[in-house]
Amino acid sequence: MKKSLLTLMVLVLLMVPVLSACGSTQTTSSSGKSEIKQEITLNLMSEPPTLDPALATDTTSGWVIENLFEGLYTTNKNGDVVKGLVKDVKVSDDGKTYTFTIRDDAKWSDGTPVTAQDFEYAWKRVLNPETASEFAFYLYYLKGAEAYNKGKGSADQVGVKATDDHTLVVNLEEPVGYFDKLLTFWVYFPVKKSLVESNKNWAAEENTLVSNGAYKLTSWEHDSKVVVEKNDQYYNKDEITMEKITWVMINEATTYYQMYKGGQIDLITDIPSDAVAQERSNPEFKITPYFGTYMYMFNVNKEPFNNPKVRQAFNLAIDREAITNQVTQTGQIPAYAFVPEGVKTPSGEDFRKQKEAYFKQDIEKAKQLIKEAMQEEGWTKFPEVTLIYNTSENHKKVAESIQNMLSKNLGINVNLENQEWKSYLARTNSSDFQMARMGWVGIFLDPAVILDYFLGDSPNNRTLWVNPKYDELLHKGKVEADQTKRMEYLHQAEDVLMQDLPFMPIYFYSQNYLTSKKFEGIVYPYNRYPNVRWAKKIAE
Repeated sequence: MKKSLLTLMVLVLLMVPVLSACGSTQTTSSSGKSEIKQEITLNLMSEPPTLDPALATDTTSGWVIENLFEGLYTTNKNGDVVKGLVKDVKVSDDGKTYTFTIRDDAKWSDGTPVTAQDFEYAWKRVLNPETASEFAFYLYYLKGAEAYNKGKGSADQVGVKATDDHTLVVNLEEPVGYFDKLLTFWVYFPVKKSLVESNKNWAAEENTLVSNGAYKLTSWEHDSKVVVEKNDQYYNKDEITMEKITWVMINEATTYYQMYKGGQIDLITDIPSDAVAQERSNPEFKITPYFGTYMYMFNVNKEPFNNPKVRQAFNLAIDREAITNQVTQTGQIPAYAFVPEGVKTPSGEDFRKQKEAYFKQDIEKAKQLIKEAMQEEGWTKFPEVTLIYNTSENHKKVAESIQNMLSKNLGINVNLENQEWKSYLARTNSSDFQMARMGWVGIFLDPAVILDYFLGDSPNNRTLWVNPKYDELLHKGKVEADQTKRMEYLHQAEDVLMQDLPFMPIYFYSQNYLTSKKFEGIVYPYNRYPNVRWAKKIAE
């Protein structure tokens, strides 16, 4: 009884700030009619590590950033790539030089113009080694970018130059068939040069952050909530119907589920697995594909995962169907490869369907591989293993399931350890782990952006696995003009990755949502969290 009362008190305490923040959602027009305030409350789950486009590496930060900023290109409500801050673009015959003309009405949220110089500054800032941007490699397509980022060249040699306030000239190392898609990614967003140079903490608080997108930051109560409101300086403001977005930060699944049911949150994702069955018939429940892979990383420089046979054995020993059918239960697809479904090849066939599985569960073979690895390494006892994951009820359930499978099938005990997201990122970034949970979502639908994760010099590759053959094939798969050959190179790169297995793919993501029936027009992208800028609240 005491435990139940304590749980109820915690729930009430968590709900009170949100209820207070939401307030009334109705207003009265000049004609005296009651109008519905266009406001929505979402769940960010945790504190975004940063709102600086140069530094963000996670989808939590990205969800907010993509509402605050906009690049040369953006996506519309249908998911199509369209011009953002670009008024006009000219491409050279060899496909290596782009000349962009910036819109005359592009402005920062403080009313000052967005200039071509802001773009040049932002891109070179990402590449500046002192910035330590983990996504700098996404700009290596620019001439001289990789050399500058690695301390072997200068900023002046990077292929981006503002020739006047409205003209940005970009030179690429080689033609890139999906360059417009790349430019929708936040690492290519502009930042206000004068602001960033005058305040190194410009992106840390609502009263210092200046943005150029559909919304401006109006409140940031750290570890509690983020609020953005429609940016009246945005060139396309008349197309934005949602006036205010509030993200709360509730990590415990049961709590945010109850808050949704109580009306304190309007949309949630990652519904508790034990609630899915009862919600499946609810018209507010929705499952969508998500272009990403849920996995466990192996640190190949630490025992026991320095031995490839151990990595292979762990992969063979788990039952992915049991995890997706009995644990997650929301449409995930068991993963026996790295690239998810969703990419159509020139033949019309899905990239993943061309080679669906690299292995299947085989417990006896897994046992034999462990035996061989122990003999090779001289282990009289299998090394102790700790699996770390970021705090989440669903992550915990998956981890416990895999812990049980490895114990039952291989006789290996795995310790579990969880950390809050920001601390978890810091720890995995330093490769301070043996085995760690991670997810990787493509910034657009192409195998290359998934496979990028394991590039040898990618800071996102926390496994410390490096394979020059893999890097070479992936590079060929990015620059090859013939799309059929290009996909062949990318398949070959994945072949190399799946041979060495520096990770354990578990499932291809899906997203499950509960969305209040009071809203219409919410967009659920294939590789992003929901976009609510075109949404409308239609009822109280």
